[in-house]
Amino acid sequence: MRFYGLAIAATAVVLGACGGGDKNANDTAAAATDSAAAAPSADAGAPAAGGAAAAITGTTHTVNMVGDEKGYRFEPANITVKQGDGIKFVMVSGGPHNVAFHDVTGEAATKLSANMPEQMAPLSGKLLVNPNEEYTVSFAGVPAGKYDFNCTPHAAMNMVGSVTVQ
Repeated sequence: MRFYGLAIAATAVVLGACGGGDKNANDTAAAATDSAAAAPSADAGAPAAGGAAAAITGTTHTVNMVGDEKGYRFEPANITVKQGDGIKFVMVSGGPHNVAFHDVTGEAATKLSANMPEQMAPLSGKLLVNPNEEYTVSFAGVPAGKYDFNCTPHAAMNMVGSVTVQ
């Protein structure tokens, strides 16, 4: 029964994110401003209140977002990158998917948020609904450490992962 409750909650999040027709970027930014962490506006490449987006200066790694008969998952689920690297999240199947970082605070949250374009909530990237859609996050300027993430619509199905920044 608990699983059904989580699945219903996840569905409500997805429908809430997808519903409402065409909202302009200012509506999205205003909603994010009300939360504890500042997020960038929906304008691509716009910096967060805490700083400007940092360009990828190293390698761009690919993490696939998959939902199939084997379950929902990130491939690879755990990845190690260097400061300056980026991760390109690619929607392969079973969408919609997104990447949402959690338990990130302070300067790390500010830097990571600034490097995440088109957020649907603080530290939560936009939903990818079509195969081969991509969402890229820069880890330039992000402090070393481990950053846990999930797919908001499929978190209850254990679609989770982590990035270790060296």
